[in-house]
Formats: sequence, C-alpha cells, structure tokens
Amino acid sequence: MPIFIPPVLGWTLGILGSAVVARVLAKEWRRVNDGLDAGASLRTAPENIPVLRRDPTSGIYRPE
Repeated sequence: MPIFIPPVLGWTLGILGSAVVARVLAKEWRRVNDGLDAGASLRTAPENIPVLRRDPTSGIYRPE
C-alpha cells in the first residue's frame, strides 16, 4: 500500500528543505570567510620584508 503525498505538500517540503540548506550553506560560507580574513591580518607588512640583492661574484641572492 503506497503512501500518497499531495503535490502541494511535496512542493512545500522541497521549498522548506532547500531554504534550510541555503541558510546552512550561507552560515558556513561566512564562517570560512571570517577565518580567512582573520589570517590575512597576520601577514607580514611589505615594509618588513627584506630586500634581496644579487651578489655579483657568486650570483646568490642575499638580504641587504
């Protein structure tokens, strides 16, 4: 004896389910982006990166 679900109820459950999935994905998206943004502030400032100059005799790059 198969169970019959009225089409309106099926569509309603499908819409509600997709709304829940979209909400969970949006929350996860924000959480990941916040974590990436927090890591971006830990990067070295450009003025603190040593400049490398090539040694003309050996060809090795050395910091100034």
